[in-house]
Amino acid sequence: MKVVNHMQIDFEKMQGLAPAVIQDASTGELLMVGFMNREALEVSLRTGFVTFYSRTRSSLWTKGETSGNRLRIASAWTDCDRDTVLMQVLVQGEGKVCHTGSRSCFTEELQLGITDQTLEMDAMS
Repeated sequence: MKVVNHMQIDFEKMQGLAPAVIQDASTGELLMVGFMNREALEVSLRTGFVTFYSRTRSSLWTKGETSGNRLRIASAWTDCDRDTVLMQVLVQGEGKVCHTGSRSCFTEELQLGITDQTLEMDAMS
């Protein structure tokens, strides 16, 4: 295992942003994916709480600052290309990570085996 300085994350591949995958440190459950710019990553690592960059508001936001469902960072990783961040977290508050009120944002399964013909038939019905 290699320890990487946060300044080595490649934010330029996505115009100043890097995907941030959020995973429960205890269970391994995938909770959400957001985006971080360099400042959001620095704030996250300094404070110990996940902070994202909002693409719609063009500003930083700390997950759970209004709801109380904060994400305490247990460990932070990057991938082999150093263009994605993985934050393993301890969920505080009621544990509702998604804005819909569920624990995980990944609650909608995609149908497998879809073809262009299936999509056309679905659109006609």
